[in-house]
Amino acid sequence: MASVAFLGLGVMGYPMAGHLRNKGGHDVTVYNRTTAKGEQWVGQHGGRFAATPAEAAEGKDFVFSCVGNDDDLRSITTGADGAFKAMKKGAVYIDNTTASAEVARELAEKADALGFCFLDAPVSGGQAGAENGVLTVMVGGGQEAFDKAKPVIEAFARMVGLMGPAGAGQLTKMINQITIAGLVQGLAEGIHFGKKAGLDIEKVIEVISKGAAGSWQMENRHKTMIAGKYDFGFAVDWMRKDLGICLTEADRNGAKLPVTALVDQFYKDVQAMGGRRWDTSSLLARLEK
Repeated sequence: MASVAFLGLGVMGYPMAGHLRNKGGHDVTVYNRTTAKGEQWVGQHGGRFAATPAEAAEGKDFVFSCVGNDDDLRSITTGADGAFKAMKKGAVYIDNTTASAEVARELAEKADALGFCFLDAPVSGGQAGAENGVLTVMVGGGQEAFDKAKPVIEAFARMVGLMGPAGAGQLTKMINQITIAGLVQGLAEGIHFGKKAGLDIEKVIEVISKGAAGSWQMENRHKTMIAGKYDFGFAVDWMRKDLGICLTEADRNGAKLPVTALVDQFYKDVQAMGGRRWDTSSLLARLEK
């Protein structure tokens, strides 16, 4: 059993912290900007609620976070009452936010100067993966810190991999999102085409999903897409945030992402249709408007 803090009890963080407490058996203290959410978590799982990130992190072996973006992450780590002020020497900070590689490197450097380790560890698998404890975790940082943290992370993950030094976890998550963007657009176009051609889409998917066109998106989203239901996963607003991170990094490293840039604009169209909180498969709704 380890002494753990978890900062940020959103759609992902709430169940992840729960797995650390219940499956991992760790002593967990939580922090959330909305006190009621933190108290709700404690009422459900036990543990303790802290009023600030610093209070939550004080004396802990591991501190996790899962917040919205770079600014949120800086606020809870190096801002007023930030966790970095209270981290003990030799501890490990594991950030599960999808953020930039730049902020990951920045915080890793600051953590090193303060005598503890920082791992950027964004996740994939969505809300269902978080709730079921089967997330994929892509980690950037040092081998020693990774080896220490991996058994703890595994409380909410089915795959945990060290991808390279600080920032490599975030860069891997960018590839994940780049790939998903193209897959979902292709699936949306395929379903749209099939409908226009008068085919039985369920039968089509049953056949092609077993061949080279098969994907997680096809297996898990085609039924809801056909039904025109888009409340089953990662929201369009968050996908646009992530794709913005990808496109910014591509500008920096010289990568060419023409499909990603195009799909990002398609998601902008979905937002304009009122689909900001629809899931990412709602690209089909844009084609059918």
